[in-house]
Amino acid sequence: MANILAADDSPSIQRMITLTLETNGHDVTTADDGALALEEAKSDEYDLIITDINMPNMGGFELIKHLRELDDYQLTPILCLTTESSEEYKTRGRDAGANGWLLKPFEPDDLIENIERLI
Repeated sequence: MANILAADDSPSIQRMITLTLETNGHDVTTADDGALALEEAKSDEYDLIITDINMPNMGGFELIKHLRELDDYQLTPILCLTTESSEEYKTRGRDAGANGWLLKPFEPDDLIENIERLI
């Protein structure tokens, strides 16, 4: 069981992530954007972080960059869950410090498989 933080501005995606992960025994906290996710990450300890790329206030690339600057999150797995599929975006994600990339809409089994690979 992992403690997972998921940042996404879509309530329906948040619900799908939460349902998928809680059904598989994980604890999930959600945040509506990168800025809220960063504050949440500073106030608790997470085993893995899932982030969308395109969000208001602070997007995924900026969130990843800020997380990697924190001592507690330099090695924490980060999975991008996004509609962005271009190699340019994937490269930017890797360069920022992301460990995985999964496209929306996602299959629950694919999300679980990616998380199990990362933790």
